[in-house]
Amino acid sequence: MEQIITRFPPSPTGYLHVGGARTAIFNWLYARHMNGRFVLRIEDTDTKRSTQASVDAIFDALKWLDIDWDEGPYYQTQRFEIYNDYIQKMIDSGQAYYCTCSPEQIDLMRQKAMANGLKPRYDGTCREKGLKKAENTVVRFRAPLSGTTVVEDVIKGNIVFQNSELDDFVICRSDGAPTYNFVVVVDDITMNINTVIRGDDHVMNTPKQILLYHALQTPLPTFGHVPMVLGSDRSRLSKRHGAMSVTAYRDMGFLPDALVNYLVRLGWSHGDQEFFTRDELIEVFDLKNIGRSAGIFDPDKLLALNAEHIKATSPPKLVAPLTPFLNECGIQINDDDYICNVIETLAPRSKTLAEMAQAASFFYLEEITFEEKAARKFLKPAALEPLSLLTKKLADLPSYTQENLEDVFKDVMVQTGLKLGKIAQPVRVALTGKTASPGIFEIIAILGPQRVIPRLEKAIQYIEANLDK
Repeated sequence: MEQIITRFPPSPTGYLHVGGARTAIFNWLYARHMNGRFVLRIEDTDTKRSTQASVDAIFDALKWLDIDWDEGPYYQTQRFEIYNDYIQKMIDSGQAYYCTCSPEQIDLMRQKAMANGLKPRYDGTCREKGLKKAENTVVRFRAPLSGTTVVEDVIKGNIVFQNSELDDFVICRSDGAPTYNFVVVVDDITMNINTVIRGDDHVMNTPKQILLYHALQTPLPTFGHVPMVLGSDRSRLSKRHGAMSVTAYRDMGFLPDALVNYLVRLGWSHGDQEFFTRDELIEVFDLKNIGRSAGIFDPDKLLALNAEHIKATSPPKLVAPLTPFLNECGIQINDDDYICNVIETLAPRSKTLAEMAQAASFFYLEEITFEEKAARKFLKPAALEPLSLLTKKLADLPSYTQENLEDVFKDVMVQTGLKLGKIAQPVRVALTGKTASPGIFEIIAILGPQRVIPRLEKAIQYIEANLDK
């Protein structure tokens, strides 16, 4: 069987957004699933809009997504010699010709066609003139005037186009710049691309490209046009739907595997399974299960899936991606075991890494600041006795295990006649400054006596200082 070779050809005119990322992921997954090759090509012929900053942003996004490539990156602006050779071959073989019609003449042709109820098109004025290259000449492809061109699409099924509606389109502009449809075909031929998976906004380009393949006597690749990703109102996806650049999701604390998982499921299915690891996706991904309906982008669903991936990732693997968010909160990691314990208790409660970092703050603070409402409600005179007893018992405790801590709290409950909640909430405020946190035994065990005892003592001092108020 011929080795599968796919490609991702972004235009460097901005950041990589979720629609483009999904196309990259589909091509990458299929290549990996089929033990094939994945090619990265930068389509930068639009020199006015293409920037190095955008190229760097695309690389940054792909690397964060852990989408690696086997060949490239190729740059179209470095391949003009190849394109010119192919244009000359087309002219020499009679598959293309020079045209001197002005833009004004072309406009008149199109207006005339529309007046006659036809599609606006070039009328072939220069088709049989045998013109030579001259100033302001373009090169046009000599398209067939009759018959049909069939796009055999593995996703959409066969799509038939009437050749009479396809005019002799330009393959090289008057300034010598080759056009999009032509360079894409030449690139795919010379890079041995045999599987083209792309958004269905490219469907109208495909018959022109197929005609170029035929003219160059080259086998067609397999085409698969993926339905677009739409917003909740079924309009084209934009920022107002919650869709942003790939790196924006990274900066908000999403995991790359979660975004990959979500974007793949946005148009592809494998039974009812929603959660996939990367290895599972590589194992089961195929083209036949890509749907024909547009995917609807749902930020809430992505957030929920991210929470699932955080929960499923081992704490040591979360340390590196979490570190920048901890740094933003003023937290420096100097004990890997300690941060792994913190992550373990926070992971089931965190939807993003940013949220986890914020929740981790109290584990690292030198001085706890009590929230005013929390202190007023729970650090009251009634809490003085249980906090004092607990502080003494915890100070004498040889180790902070779940069993030991439960025994200590039971002893305090017996001595004070208070239920666990009446003791645990003041302790929680004393240790975290807040009324919500992971389980009280978990946080005591992680904080350890060097943090727990001073914080409890501070809470006791706070209560005593406010006894007369």
